Amino acid sequence: MTVRVVVADDQELIRAGLRTVLDARPDLSVVGEAADGVEAVAVATRTRPDVVLMDVRMPRRDGIAATRDLVAAGNPARVVMLTTFDLDEHVYAALRAGASAFLLKDTRPADLAEAVRVVARGEALLAPTVTRRLLDRYADRLPAPAPAGDVLAVLTAREREVLTLTARALSNAEIAARLHLSTATVKTHVSAILTKLGLRDRIQAVVLAYDTGLVRPEPPIR
Repeated sequence: MTVRVVVADDQELIRAGLRTVLDARPDLSVVGEAADGVEAVAVATRTRPDVVLMDVRMPRRDGIAATRDLVAAGNPARVVMLTTFDLDEHVYAALRAGASAFLLKDTRPADLAEAVRVVARGEALLAPTVTRRLLDRYADRLPAPAPAGDVLAVLTAREREVLTLTARALSNAEIAARLHLSTATVKTHVSAILTKLGLRDRIQAVVLAYDTGLVRPEPPIR
């Protein structure tokens, strides 16, 4: 199956380079381009791609706001945020807006293509450990916790346990060992959590756990 991609960047040269890299792969196809955030939303709405490569900084509407618009509209496209700086506040904001991954603009062509494939499969490219580090780093910018009971009421007690440990960056195997469950059972719980809460991947589950106060940032080590 061919993965359909939209490329959004305000620099034409970068868009052309990304198109060249992706179209050279038989399983990847660029189906649209956009030069700003407003156009990115319009193109993604029209073409319904699997993945959107979204630049953080664009005119009219930046990539973070455009990502938020796509998620709010229920567009199923996964967003990979393109950034110049690793682990900065823009990456943090992008994840909270609904992005599934981020890539540096100097990523090697082969790694870029593989990242698009991974995200298109519904997997999060960014490890929960990195997500947690980002959330802890920008703890002072977190909003006041939303009422966890309201948001998480659809979860069983066991699912809340699994979500808590997922947000603490434990792997399925580590969660299984901690709760004396099989790895397959943990996978089932994680899938149920994502479905019940309408989340796209584990990264969004980590963000939600912080936003509801189920898990709070750890104080910096001094």
